[in-house]
Amino acid sequence: MSIIEVKHLRKEYPNIVPLKDVNAYVDRGEVISIIGPSGTGKSTFLRCLNRLETPTSGQILVDGQDMCAPDVDLDVMRRKMGMVFQSFNLFDHLLVAENIMLGPTKLLGMGKQEAYEQSLELLAQVGLKDKALYYPRELSGGQKQRVAIARGLAMNPDILLFDEPTSALDPTMVSEVLSVMKDLASRGLTMLVVTHEMRFAREASTRVFYMDRGELWEAGPPEQIFEHPQRQETYDFIFRVRSWTWKIDALEFDYPAMEASLHTFCGRQFLGRRIANELQLAIEELTMESLVPVARRQGIANPNITYTVSVAEGGEKAHLEVDASKLSEFGVDFSSEILQDEISSAILRKMLSELSVTKPGVMTCTVG
Repeated sequence: MSIIEVKHLRKEYPNIVPLKDVNAYVDRGEVISIIGPSGTGKSTFLRCLNRLETPTSGQILVDGQDMCAPDVDLDVMRRKMGMVFQSFNLFDHLLVAENIMLGPTKLLGMGKQEAYEQSLELLAQVGLKDKALYYPRELSGGQKQRVAIARGLAMNPDILLFDEPTSALDPTMVSEVLSVMKDLASRGLTMLVVTHEMRFAREASTRVFYMDRGELWEAGPPEQIFEHPQRQETYDFIFRVRSWTWKIDALEFDYPAMEASLHTFCGRQFLGRRIANELQLAIEELTMESLVPVARRQGIANPNITYTVSVAEGGEKAHLEVDASKLSEFGVDFSSEILQDEISSAILRKMLSELSVTKPGVMTCTVG
């Protein structure tokens, strides 16, 4: 039986229409991952479900009651749906336990002792019982998000909504939050998760929603969405999120930004530490010890160097492509022997010894 039914949902703002005509259902106990390009209405859809945003038109039926009806008791209905935000939204002046106790004591009339005992139980579920008497400022980002999940569970909701719960986290903290979410999913809690974490969507979901341009374009089990998508747009998106591209178009460029972007990509793709380290080292040394210095010596102001990293499903291997064809046009020889003369890393020397040159200035290798 469907716990949520969405019929012709539309949300308009003066200058944009984030949701055009969304129709969907969620059965009790399902875990729905909502994926799609940025700016396509995913978070707006989630916020409409619990009426943090007021829909322009359409129906949202939760247990048969219309969340959009004029006489709906929103306070009662919202208790059915916990919400976990990407920015945690914890109260810094309250202890961790007090953050979790706030909803049950204020809205459910629960006694403070009972609420405190429940907070300890919930913190134990997310692996943070020892942090009950800490302040949020004393926690890492991953720990704060786990507290936020415990707080969402404190109201004993039928449905838990997650709005990109890992997007504000350092990649090293993502896995601890996803582990807690997978545990919740295994218990049969109904969950809707807006996420960019494709492995979570594939491994923990019963179904995946692909949203684009304000509409739900495709819905199905993970195997369908990731292996046999019905729409070309879905296929293009799935392939694109497994790839990282960075172009260097000036001799003075923001290398820390490139490094941080690659680090985030490796974390989201769950690449093994060895593979991620080799990729980062390869790109660093190729850039800073070889390609950019060559361009500088040749007087090439725009080296037009493009790195592309593609990851196979599961993160067991990564494919690195380096396109420096513009340098090749100036007569730069990219044989691995010459490149090795510029490289100090033994690991990278081994990688470059296996590097294949597909066409002048374009090199590829597989790591893993």
